[in-house]
Amino acid sequence: MTTSSFLDDYSEGAHPDILSALTESNYIQQAPYGDDTYSADATLRIKACLGETFNGAIHYVASGTMANIVSISSCLRPHEAVIAVNSGHIVVREAGAIEATGHKLITVPAVDGKLTPGNIEAALASNAHFPHMAKPRLIYISNATETGTIYTLAELRAISALARQRGLILFLDGARLGAALASSKNDATLADIASLVDLFWIGGTKVGTLLGEAIVVCNPALTDDFAFHLKQRGGMLAKGRVLGIQFQALFGVKNLFFENARHANAMAAKLAAGIVSLGYALDAETATNQVFPILPDAVIASLKARFSFYVWAKADDDQSVIRLVTSWSTDERQVDAFLERIAQL
Repeated sequence: MTTSSFLDDYSEGAHPDILSALTESNYIQQAPYGDDTYSADATLRIKACLGETFNGAIHYVASGTMANIVSISSCLRPHEAVIAVNSGHIVVREAGAIEATGHKLITVPAVDGKLTPGNIEAALASNAHFPHMAKPRLIYISNATETGTIYTLAELRAISALARQRGLILFLDGARLGAALASSKNDATLADIASLVDLFWIGGTKVGTLLGEAIVVCNPALTDDFAFHLKQRGGMLAKGRVLGIQFQALFGVKNLFFENARHANAMAAKLAAGIVSLGYALDAETATNQVFPILPDAVIASLKARFSFYVWAKADDDQSVIRLVTSWSTDERQVDAFLERIAQL
């Protein structure tokens, strides 16, 4: 019987402080559709992290897919396309949600899970037979990436400079932005990101909220009518307070956004180090809260009897890559039990 899960970072409910905030505010009447005092205060707290020059807007939605759909479709005309790596979340994990809005995805090979100026330029060059080809207009990146790697500040600056030079919109998917910013390998801040991209979102679901993501529209030219796109796509909740309260708590005095992410990263680092010490390799560097060990299929089958995780890809005839994800609530004893079980096999 399965006793512990490393499937994802949202199998648990929510951090106790967030549940308390929801309970304590339950009978206090508020205006609907995000016009509540909790959302307003959460927005002020997030803006305090975005730098003095930030002149954009913040909106709250229930899910990451909704954040991607609304953000991307709000920016593009029908003939405009998105450049993304072939392993990008919108490419492989959202059931064609962006294509369903009518926008072509132009995919390029990833470099350590990331886009580079070089492969962006290649995508532009190979999609320039206008008006017969969809026009590349938006660059999609995620931080952390699907393989748990992160963008350095220099990498973000290089992509941002290219986007501005070529008249492209730069969008960052922040489902695991907390894990990226809390990484020991990170040298960027929320303020840096806000200054370099046109819009991004801050993931709450994967860092301890019940649900919810905060879309940050950095480019003032994109703020007009954004709320109309949100409403039309079904993203504007009548009980918007539920999202605002949670982000108010995430960015409160305890700084749960970073505290929770640091814990998840620390548990992943322990898992990765332990697996390597037992003689097994990793398919990708562990920079955040995702670990990708390469294990014999027989070992994987035995581990499956006690632990939940995804088998990510075949490595060869006898081995596979698995994905282990840690969360804000991962107990160190759970990590120890997983490592002890591998050692026994």
